[in-house]
Formats: sequence, structure tokens, C-alpha cells
Amino acid sequence: MTVPESSAVNIDGPWTHRDISANGARFHVAELGEGPVVLMLHGFPEFWWAWRHQMEALAKAGFRAVAMDLRGYGGSDRPPRGYDPITLALDVTGVIRSLGEPDAIVVGHGLGASLAWTAAVLRPKLVRRLVAVSMPHPRRLRSALLTDRHQVAAAKHIFAFQRPWIPERQLVRDDAEMVERLMREWAAPGWPDAPTAERYRRAMLIPGTAHCAAEHFRWLVRSVPRPDGLQYAARMKTPVMVPTLHLHGALDSAILPRTAAGSGRYVEAPYRWRLLDGVGHFPHEEAPDTFTNELLGWLKDPEPER
Repeated sequence: MTVPESSAVNIDGPWTHRDISANGARFHVAELGEGPVVLMLHGFPEFWWAWRHQMEALAKAGFRAVAMDLRGYGGSDRPPRGYDPITLALDVTGVIRSLGEPDAIVVGHGLGASLAWTAAVLRPKLVRRLVAVSMPHPRRLRSALLTDRHQVAAAKHIFAFQRPWIPERQLVRDDAEMVERLMREWAAPGWPDAPTAERYRRAMLIPGTAHCAAEHFRWLVRSVPRPDGLQYAARMKTPVMVPTLHLHGALDSAILPRTAAGSGRYVEAPYRWRLLDGVGHFPHEEAPDTFTNELLGWLKDPEPER
């Protein structure tokens, strides 16, 4: 079964949808509100709709909320290449420019958080503040995947994606049943509900999405001994110089809290770490009110190091 892109992605709501060009590709975004831009980046296996709760709250609080589909996901382009973190992060900073803004607050979850960390290093003038959710600094993740057997076991899906073609077929088999299963494994009990799971299953069935999703994970492992991976790791030694909020679910079974903790060593700016009780890998969806209160409280704090 395949699903038309428009029916899965262009979900009705108070937001507006449009496509914008950046970094040589086309990206779908949903927008709501006026004010300073908060650009939100989803993780695997989601798309822009993951931020629906925060979009409305941010707009009411005086921000311009923009949720984008990453390269290979949702309504954005699916080119055959470009799934390394530097290209993906330049997609993000290119979108900020295409929005007509001098900079943005960048909020990322999972894969999106990895890109947010990277964008803050590569283009610090374009990132006003950084919010990383359910993902450590890339150097922390790299170290954990090489040395921590508990994180290696938790990230077995990353290694399973290294096989050619098989992961793509598994992702779409039985109407993308694997998407729902992974989300239930990584989240706290009771999430997602059936309608939410159906949304994400349908989005994975858009032709080409499963392959692009797998390519992100393939680069993560295969690049470790290669020059491009070593160069990326070296570039990420540059400290983050913007205020950073780091949120992580205490029950996250995909990226362990112990892996995420300690990322502040790479931030030479106000850094706030919050471990959220009772939630797993998707805190912005599992506990949207708690998550949004943390986010808005930090955004409105003129002294975020407190």
C-alpha cells in the first residue's frame, strides 16, 4: 500500500501550509502565529505534525511557529543523496533564510535535535537559541555507540538499518506496522493512541520515505571510520555558543538518559538540563502540556542559565 503525499501531510488546522526552497531542495512547512521564529524539527519516524500541540501554544505566546518536514520526510523533497548531518543542518539554516528571518530559535527532537546541535555549530549567527529533545550532543552519541553496551543494545534499530533494502521493506510491511511498534517500545506506556499511530504509519507509506529514513541511520554508523565522519566529529568539537535547553524523557528506551546527560560540556553558553519524569522518547507528544510549559518558561526567561 502507498499513500498520496498530500493526504498524509497537509493536515487541516489553524496553521497554513506552503513549500519553500532552501539548499537546493524543496521543503514543506506548516506555520502559525507572528513574532520571533521558532523552527521545529521532527525526528524519526515522525513529520511536521509532531509539533501540533506546541505550534498553537507558541503562537498564543507571541511566536511565529514553523514546523518543517526534513529532507526525505512528509511533504519535502526526497533526493537520492544528502542524508549526512552537515547537509541536513544546512537544509535547516537555509529554511531560516528562506523564511526571511535573520535567525531563529531552533527546537529539534531525535534526528531533528542532532541537526539542531549541528546547525548551532555550523551557523551560530542563524540560531538564536537551541532546544534539544531526546538526543545528546552528537559527540556524546558517537562515544556512547562506541563504548556503552547498554546504549548499543537500546539502539539496535540503528544497526539493523545498515542492511541494504531490508529495512525499507520492513518499515512499510503491513501498512507500516513497524512504525507503531517502535513508537510504543520507545514511549511510556499508553502512547501513541490509535489515531496518532495511524497518522505516522500513513506518512511512512508515502513512496520513498522509508528509504530516506534508513539513509539517515546508515550514515550515522558507516561514517564512523570514514573521512567524512571523522571530519564531522572534529567540527563538532566547536562549542555551542547559544543558550541551550536540553529536555529528555526519564523513560526513554531508545536514547538512554545517561547518554544524553553530560552534553552541557559542549555548550559555552547558558545550558539548562531537564529530565522529565514519566515520559519516554517523545515528550512533546506524550506529555505536551508539561513539555510546552518547560519550553515557554525557558523562552521567556531573560536569564536562561538559572
